[in-house]
Formats: sequence, structure tokens, C-alpha cells
Amino acid sequence: MTLALGCIADDYTGASDLANTLTRAGLRTVQTIGVPADDLALPEVDAVVVSLKSRSIEAGLAVTRSRAADKWLRSRGVHHVLFKICSTFDSTDAGNIGPVMDALRADCGEANVLVTPAFPETGRTVYQGNLFVGAVPLNESPLKDHPLNPMHDSNLVRVLARQSSTQIGLVDLGTVARGAAAVRARLAELADKGVGAAIIDAVFDRDLETIGLVAGEHRLSVGASGMGIGLARALVSTGKVKPSAASSDSGAAVGGPAACLAGSCSQATLRQIASAEKIMPVLHLDPDRILTGSDEAQRALSWARPRLAEGPVLIASSSTPEQVAALQARHGRDAAGYAIEQAMADIAENLVKSGVRRLIVAGGETSGAVVDRLEIPGFLVGAEIAAGVPVLRAVGAQAGDMLLALKSGNFGGPEFFADALRLMR
Repeated sequence: MTLALGCIADDYTGASDLANTLTRAGLRTVQTIGVPADDLALPEVDAVVVSLKSRSIEAGLAVTRSRAADKWLRSRGVHHVLFKICSTFDSTDAGNIGPVMDALRADCGEANVLVTPAFPETGRTVYQGNLFVGAVPLNESPLKDHPLNPMHDSNLVRVLARQSSTQIGLVDLGTVARGAAAVRARLAELADKGVGAAIIDAVFDRDLETIGLVAGEHRLSVGASGMGIGLARALVSTGKVKPSAASSDSGAAVGGPAACLAGSCSQATLRQIASAEKIMPVLHLDPDRILTGSDEAQRALSWARPRLAEGPVLIASSSTPEQVAALQARHGRDAAGYAIEQAMADIAENLVKSGVRRLIVAGGETSGAVVDRLEIPGFLVGAEIAAGVPVLRAVGAQAGDMLLALKSGNFGGPEFFADALRLMR
């Protein structure tokens, strides 16, 4: 199998978002969980998205895992690799975007790399190097209160420069508007000055097409699913990939009990949980009980099992930013996050043992913990539930045929859980 595009995603929900985006653009796409084993049977596809849980781990470990994924993709004939990051550039001054970018750039010998988290379809735009979430700069958006990676600077040139060992430049919107030739000339100018990476502005979808055309001529790019749109359209427009129709269904019905798990503390997910309470039983976990060793997971399972026969249930560990801050102050940020993720993974594992075959998970870190625990090696991409969130059919799952939806915290409308359940039959 020779791939037209390889992608390395730094979390599982972001990988699903990207796989969905590539599928809609006409690329036959598979999402794998981690670097695939040699004996994993994959269908004939145009793109593979290797999902890693590397966004918030120690930078050196993130580099090691990303390099392994890059090596696997390059061995399948991939010329261009997209390092897929969050559209809100989730990271700290220690990384992990900069260190991973530096390592992958060194491995492929690229002079400079285009970087943009812009995804206009979801309200993420970049202008003069500043990231906007809707109408407000990143540092004024709810992401300033992110429990793991609070974002306090909207200027991505500065943000990336604090993480990377190379100089960071800017390709502004005026240059992008003049087309691919102007972007190429600007990159050559930056390379002559020793600039190894450049934030590139994008406000409209047409900007992504220009960016994708130029980025695809290089061996590496860094960006969110908007960069994926640009790369996919470039592959189709240049004739390197013959477009296929996006999947409109998820294959044979799976049936059986369905459950939802919510670990994200984003405002969007909190609104979705409130809406779900109108249509299904919802249990709110006590984070303090999880942290102090009480068997909160077992309480959740005892609550859920008798209700599953009646319909879907939702179990939430989500809290408001103020509650999260207080919890972290009492128990430590890393300890609190890890304990809650593992409790949600325990719940998911035992729900599947109880017969659940349709599982919806909200939150990137929660999704990563759940999929790791279930040991699912990959997914086929199905129908789109919301922008960036597809139905996923498990490939090689020990539990057999399963449908999952893995949602980044900020994605989806207020009725997301109901919308997902309608498509996951």
C-alpha cells in the first residue's frame, strides 16, 4: 500500500476530526490508534491518520512516539506528513508542538515548515499570526481557562518561538491572497534568513487551498484539520488522488445498548450535557471521590447497568473551570487529570463488558484513555455527526463490531449526544 498522505495526530479526537475532513474531501481514509502493527489488515486507502495521545505528555516522549509514527508512514511511500494539532494550538511553553515539529523537520531534512491551526469552518482563523476563536483572540476565549493547556497568548509566532529551537517567521494574509507563487517566494526568503518554520495566515477556505498546494510540495506541515482540507484538495486538483465519494453511512447496524461518557470541561460540552439531561439519565461523578480512592467508577456502573436496557445513559466527570481549578489546587493538576481519565476508562471497559457496542466520548484526553483501554487498533470513517466528528467503526476490536464517536470538547452543537445516537444504529 502506497499512501498519498500521512498524518500524525496528537490526540484521538483531533485524529477523528482530521479523518472526517479528509474523507469529505474525497480521500479514502483510515484512522489508526498508535503506530499500526505489521499484521493489522488495512483496506486500500489514500490517507492514514496515526492517532497518538501525545498532546499533554512529556515532550521527549511525544517526540519519540511521533518519530515512530513518521517512520511507519514514510516506509509506506508517503512524501508529505501532516503533524495534526488542535485548532486552538493547545500547548505550553515547553511544547509539545515545537519539539515534535523540530524533530520531524530534522528527520525529513525540510528547510522550513508551514504552520497554521486555521479551520474557518469551525471559527478558527489566523490573521497577522494571531489566532482567533470566533470573533475574539485566543487569549480572550474560553481556552484561557483550559485545565491542561491554558492559552494566554494569541500570537502564534511568539507561542511557537518559545517552544521551538528554530526561528519562527510569518506568511501574512496579503501574501496568501496573491497566490501560491507569492507564498513560495516568501518561504524562500525566510529560508535564506535561517527561519525554519512559518505561521501562515488563513481566514477563508480559499486560503487553505493555496496553503495546501504549497505545503504539499514540502515533506512536512503542521496544522489543524484546515491544513488537511488544503492538502486533500491539492492532491485531488493535481490529479495525484482520484476522489471517492464520502461515506454516507457506517455499514451494518450494530444495535444493542448505547452509552455516553463526558470528560471535557469545555463550555460546549457542559451545554451538551445539560441538553442530554432532557432525554436520557445522566450521572454526574464526584471528582473528589475519584481522587480520594472511593470507588466512584463502581458506583457509576451500578447506576448504569439496570438503565441500559431502557435506553442510552450519560456519565459525566465534567466540571466548570472554577471547580477544576479548585480540584487541581487540592490534588495537583497531573494527578487529578490522570485519575479522572482512568476512572472514565474503567467505566468504559466495564460498560463494553456489559454489552455496550455504541459508545460516545466527549473530550480529547478522555477519548484517548478510553480507546487505549479498549485496545482498538483502528477505525473506518463513517457519517459526519457534526463538523469534525464522524461515526467511527472499530477495526480489530477485541469486543467485536463497535461504533464510536470521539468528540473534542469544543465541537458539536447543543444536541450533540442526541445527534450522535441517531446516526449510530
